[in-house]
Amino acid sequence: MTALQVVRGDSPVVLGLPHTGTDVPADCLAGLNDTGQALADTDWHIHDLYADLVPGMTTVRTPIHRYVIDVNRDPSGASLYPGQNTTGLCPLTDFEGQPIYRPGFEPDPEDVERRRLTYHAPYHDTLAAELERVKTRHGFAILYDCHSIRSRISYLFDGKLPDLNIGTNGGTTCPPSIEDAVFETCSKASGYTTVLNGRFRGGWTTRHYGRPDQGVHAIQMELAQSTYLSAETAPWTMDPDKAYALRTHLKTILETLSDWRPA
Repeated sequence: MTALQVVRGDSPVVLGLPHTGTDVPADCLAGLNDTGQALADTDWHIHDLYADLVPGMTTVRTPIHRYVIDVNRDPSGASLYPGQNTTGLCPLTDFEGQPIYRPGFEPDPEDVERRRLTYHAPYHDTLAAELERVKTRHGFAILYDCHSIRSRISYLFDGKLPDLNIGTNGGTTCPPSIEDAVFETCSKASGYTTVLNGRFRGGWTTRHYGRPDQGVHAIQMELAQSTYLSAETAPWTMDPDKAYALRTHLKTILETLSDWRPA
């Protein structure tokens, strides 16, 4: 398996890339059924979409697929969205609610703990260390957690998802000036729809690290994959024209965050 991929920069912004990986250890892959082995719930090409948009940004990426363990879930297994359909720390179903394991090959508690120690904990140890390094340099740090998802998934939400979904857990993970600046930029992006704290209010990572009173701010961006993919089906190819247009707006968002300073 490929090691964590970290690029250190001198900007106050750290990009988290928890769901772009497609690596699956052989023992886990052997237990997945055809649905699981399709890896459909990947945040396809997100690391490429954000690559080199703004110089100096730190990035932390895990190459491990979320079906092995979801590093954007509470390590205790607690649900992010109680009462709503979602997937867990070591998912047993895909985003359509379909089983991803062959019968009898689902991870047991020992498997879950081993995966947590092997993949989940190192990702967050590294992310926490980079945020602390950046905070020491600037006096604060901003975590921008990068995500994408298919625009229509009836198991998770009704209808079509807005294009740009900003999550700050109801404004608790960053100050209003950050939230407002990102929302304003998205609202001005011609041809795109946007929402603040809609179906996706920020995952465990955003909620865990976003501590404005301690100088660490966090915001999640969940992009509808229709904004940059040729089609939201295999082979999940990126549309160059769509990606170019979207990258223009993402660049503006990241430049705005790079220029932000505490009042």
